[in-house]
Amino acid sequence: MNAQADKRRKRIRRHRRIRKSVFGTETRPRLVVFRSLKHIYAQIIDDDASRTLAAASTAQADVQEELGEAAAGGCAGATVVGKRLAEKALAHGIKTVVFDRGGYKFHGRLKALAAAARENGLVF
Repeated sequence: MNAQADKRRKRIRRHRRIRKSVFGTETRPRLVVFRSLKHIYAQIIDDDASRTLAAASTAQADVQEELGEAAAGGCAGATVVGKRLAEKALAHGIKTVVFDRGGYKFHGRLKALAAAARENGLVF
């Protein structure tokens, strides 16, 4: 097994361990993050109803326009996604969420997304 596959397998194990205790409800949905090399994706999910309430990513055209020349996969992109997600959540009446970091370490892009979401009104 190569190192990259091993790294991915470890992240998935961490994510499964986190998901045992993190569960989104209607009153307090789950904010889950996925990051790839090029983009970062975030969505707010109600696990009781099994539906996505709000979503944002750097792959969206409006986010790409706001970023301009900045790299979509970097901290600048994560900040824009956090801001957009918080705006969409507040529009749906969602104020508090449970943060699911997806097995990733809480630093860099993930930390930037969380900070932007907090600054724009989400509580977690």
